[in-house]
Amino acid sequence: MARPVKWRKVCCLPESNRFGPLNLPADANNKVSMTVDEYETIRLIDLEGFTQEECARHMNIGRTTVQGIYIEAREKIAESLVNGKVLLIEGGEY
Repeated sequence: MARPVKWRKVCCLPESNRFGPLNLPADANNKVSMTVDEYETIRLIDLEGFTQEECARHMNIGRTTVQGIYIEAREKIAESLVNGKVLLIEGGEY
């Protein structure tokens, strides 16, 4: 039997949920989707200066889960910046 999903605690939804080149529409070929919980790990670790352990306590999840979420979020940000794709923040388990 699979483990039940543990909902992640987030502070708030982002004020803006779309970032990237101003002249491109967000179609399937030129967009990257980031979840709200991935956004929250970036906010807590990179902006607020939390450690992964502090972030995990704040979000009510395990540190290894935070590490995986954080790695995925950074890959998506890099793909958006390097390849000029629109970054959309939406959905997730929070």
